[in-house]
Amino acid sequence: MGKIIAISNQKGGVGKTTTSVNLSAALGELNKRVLLIDLDPQASTTTSLGINRSMLYSSIMDVFLNQVRIEDSVIHLSDINVDVIPATIELAHLEVKLNQEDREYALHNRLKEISKEYDYILIDCPPSLGLLTLNALYAADSVLIPVQCQFLAIDGLTQLLNTIRIVQKQQKVNNRHLKIEGVLLTMLDRRTKAGWEIVHEIKDYFKDGVFDTIITSNVAAQVAPTYGLPVTTFAPKSPASRLYKSLAKEVVKNNESR
Repeated sequence: MGKIIAISNQKGGVGKTTTSVNLSAALGELNKRVLLIDLDPQASTTTSLGINRSMLYSSIMDVFLNQVRIEDSVIHLSDINVDVIPATIELAHLEVKLNQEDREYALHNRLKEISKEYDYILIDCPPSLGLLTLNALYAADSVLIPVQCQFLAIDGLTQLLNTIRIVQKQQKVNNRHLKIEGVLLTMLDRRTKAGWEIVHEIKDYFKDGVFDTIITSNVAAQVAPTYGLPVTTFAPKSPASRLYKSLAKEVVKNNESR
């Protein structure tokens, strides 16, 4: 069974999509079988990987509505060794269109069919705590929380942590337990004292739950999506590429030691 990791923080602009795309690619480089699911109606992950949304046969929305089998919605990106289930703006209408009972378990139920095909399944969540994020949390084994090294970084995390606790209580019924994979510090400007103060603040708060790898501000990682590529392919020798490879090794090491 693949390890399912939701990448979530209801605050926007913290690096969720950048983390999802580049961690997936870095895991692919380690010869892991990786599936990346775009669960954000903005479809930034889909676009960042050069997938043309107007040419899609199906998307994660069709999977939710049982209009296609989940395996039929997978796009294989052989150049980066990653499979992707894309999103479109249609996903914004899920709350209205998904009328089934236990609808927060819809993704969990669909993923049962293919989870054994992968080592890691990463889910890029939207910047909110609505039905889409709940589906990701109920489907996931763990949550990776990107937090930007800026003022008020911890502000707002309380809501996400409360939601995680609610999911954990519900999951006990099914003998599952959602864990925190780790807090990933992102967008650190090494030159500023304020950035390092946030690093210490978050490490004091989450203790050993913070990844050793810290993602610094990097131009290559910002430019790579405009070419439809992860930074590990676009600029393999850049500091950003090295950092995401370091993060991938940390994720693998943590999970293999468990």
